[in-house]
Amino acid sequence: MLKERLQTLGKFFSSMIIPNIGIFIAWGFATAIFMPTGWYPNERIAELIDPIIKYLLPILVGYTGGKVVGGLRGGVVASIATIGVIVGTDIPMLIGAMFIGPTSGYIIKRFDKRIKDKIPVGFEMLVNNFSIAIIGLILAIIGLFIVGPFIVIVSHTINEGAKFFLNKSLLPILAVFIEPAKILFLNNVINHGIIDIIALDQVNEIGESILYLLEANPGPGLGVILAYCVYSKGVMKESAPSAAIIQFLGGIHEIYFPYILINPILIVASIVGSMASIVVFLTFNSGLIATASPGSIFSIIMLSSKDDIIGNLLGVLVGVIVSFIVSSLFFKRERVKINEEYNKNEKIKEVDIDVNLENIKKIVFACDVGMGSSAMGATRFRNKIKELNLNIDVDNSSVEKIPDDADIVITHEGLLSSVKYRLNKHQFIFIENFLDDKKLDKLYEKIYDKFKRESKDIEIERENLKDKEKKPILDENNIILGLESESKEEAIARAGELLFEKGYVNCEYIDSMIERENRISTYIGMGIAIPHGTEGGKNEVKESGVVILQYPNGINFQGQIAYLIIAVAAKGNDHLEILSNIASSLGNIELLESLKTTADSQEILRAFNI
Repeated sequence: MLKERLQTLGKFFSSMIIPNIGIFIAWGFATAIFMPTGWYPNERIAELIDPIIKYLLPILVGYTGGKVVGGLRGGVVASIATIGVIVGTDIPMLIGAMFIGPTSGYIIKRFDKRIKDKIPVGFEMLVNNFSIAIIGLILAIIGLFIVGPFIVIVSHTINEGAKFFLNKSLLPILAVFIEPAKILFLNNVINHGIIDIIALDQVNEIGESILYLLEANPGPGLGVILAYCVYSKGVMKESAPSAAIIQFLGGIHEIYFPYILINPILIVASIVGSMASIVVFLTFNSGLIATASPGSIFSIIMLSSKDDIIGNLLGVLVGVIVSFIVSSLFFKRERVKINEEYNKNEKIKEVDIDVNLENIKKIVFACDVGMGSSAMGATRFRNKIKELNLNIDVDNSSVEKIPDDADIVITHEGLLSSVKYRLNKHQFIFIENFLDDKKLDKLYEKIYDKFKRESKDIEIERENLKDKEKKPILDENNIILGLESESKEEAIARAGELLFEKGYVNCEYIDSMIERENRISTYIGMGIAIPHGTEGGKNEVKESGVVILQYPNGINFQGQIAYLIIAVAAKGNDHLEILSNIASSLGNIELLESLKTTADSQEILRAFNI
């Protein structure tokens, strides 16, 4: 229950900070690079530093808080009110903005609810604009005379508390609280809901803050993962190298949480590693100029002043080494149960997920703030199913803002309490690791099976459609009985025209049939002639087909009498099969004699199995 309340409160605070992290970083870059003690001092560009931290950042944080509570109108009123807080003090009013912003949003929201349906027609715009102006101005005055001075006292108290921990060398003790809280997915609550707020006073006073290094330090987590790389076996060992890269270089700390949750004793290694890092930071009197988000080694390097870069890197390195050594001791003494047998059991353990994949259009990966681990998981899964060419959108979001059109939501099992209100609205899959989880593999397997099944059904349907559309080689309409005798040229032309009318050949094929006959007679004996085109005439064949003309009184083929004209148009090598079927029908002499005079086209159709 306490964890849920802390998550809710922390998420509310961090919801005002996280959308504006880019401003923190931009200000940090400007400070680190262009301030008098920066990497490349520039007096003119350095003039940007003060307005960003004193005006831009508080106003946007206030606006965001007002918008979260009261929508767009809440954001506008909050911006006006935040000006009052800023003008009333000489220090950056981040805390004041985080207080008056949501308050302003709440007030305008209540006001709008009260006057709903009471505004005379035609006065809507007037009331809307004047209400923002009046309420915003009143709140700005309250901020100027009451909120601002009060926040100064609060900020001073917090700053003095931070100084107390620093002066008494008690800062390492905070690792005992920060590291376990991170593992419970309260990392963003700590970093953006607490540290970002109080560290700004230190930055304003001395130009940097060591507090920015407490949660963002990637060293302790990397040490734990590296121990898995060296001492673990099986699945955990295989996934550890990728996790190390993502955690240390990408700054996604959530990736190492499952490695500790599966063996809670390893939290000791993370705590001790963090303590060691803090001691080094204190020794070098180092810190960061702005919040490092994400907590990547690159972020730490870029937000370190020129004088602090060595101390910061050394602190992170010491955290890695100490955390690795402590983790190694636990592995060696078998105080944690990660062994080959465990991983074998994990591999053969059947995992199933109860999801309906019918009409699935959108999969959403959700984490506490909708950035780091969820974005990583979504990208990884999106790339995995890309090869299937499915019309499935894979996106990421915070657990508070899961899209209504999400068909399947994937989130960490530690965030179950945060999505309880959504359980009846979406299909949920709760996982342990956004990087490598058997449930994600199972989901892919189910989607892949569905893809194969649907592809097979589509292919069968296409084949059936093709078979339906494909003309039969010989049907009853291709047979003409009882024709009067005529010349062989006329008979061949008649047969060619019938092939053309039925769509088997182009018109030019008829000339090819006559040319073939002029070269050598197509009479084969037993009263049958099989006229067909030349080799070059094959290009005029669109589909394989056969037509049969019956002349009861016969046609003269160079002294031989033909009673059946079987004209053939063959595509590719189909002529071999067609001729083979015709030849097999010629063995029955009695049947052949009957076909020469029959008045039943079905009898001919049955005789020639084409």
